[in-house]
This record gives sequence, structure tokens and C-alpha cells, in this order.
Amino acid sequence: MPTDAPMPTWLRRVMLADRAGSAWYVGTGFIFAPILVVLSPWPVLTAVAWWLIGLTGLYLGLLGVAMAVGLAQVLRSGTEIPAEFWWALIGRSDPGAGAAHQRAR
Repeated sequence: MPTDAPMPTWLRRVMLADRAGSAWYVGTGFIFAPILVVLSPWPVLTAVAWWLIGLTGLYLGLLGVAMAVGLAQVLRSGTEIPAEFWWALIGRSDPGAGAAHQRAR
């Protein structure tokens, strides 16, 4: 099995979109309950709000499937995802990289 197979280039974008979308979805979940109570006298607006909630959930589900496919491709190729990739997803640098660099001197 090749160990130098590249990671899918789209995987980082999918994982960033999933992270941002999930944070947004959870955050707005606290707002949607009062909004649905306010919209309850108007069934059409309530249905539109539920459709928006459902479509956003579907979008996040599809991102999850794409993420699973990309990670499975990496796993199947035998490639290891570097720690820098995971730290970059959360917007930080690898704290172990500095220590490893110091030990290498």
C-alpha cells in the first residue's frame, strides 16, 4: 500500500464547513424554540422555519458523509494525517512541534 498518497484536497474544506456549520446549528438551536413559539399562530411561517431547520440538518449530515468518505480514503491509503492538519482545523499551531524542534537542536 502506498504510504505517500496525498490527502484529498477537499477534505480540509469539508471539515472546516462542518465545524462552522455545527457550531452555528447548535447556537441557533437555542433561538429557534422561542422563534417557533412566536410563529405558532401562523402555520405557514412555522412550516418554513421547520423546513429551514431540516434543510440545515440535512446539509450537515451530507457534510458528515463527505467527511467520512475523505477520512476513509486516507485510512485506506495507509497515510497518516499529520498533527498540524488537526491543529489547523481549530486555528492553532501544534504545541508539540515547538518542543520537538527544540529537542532536535
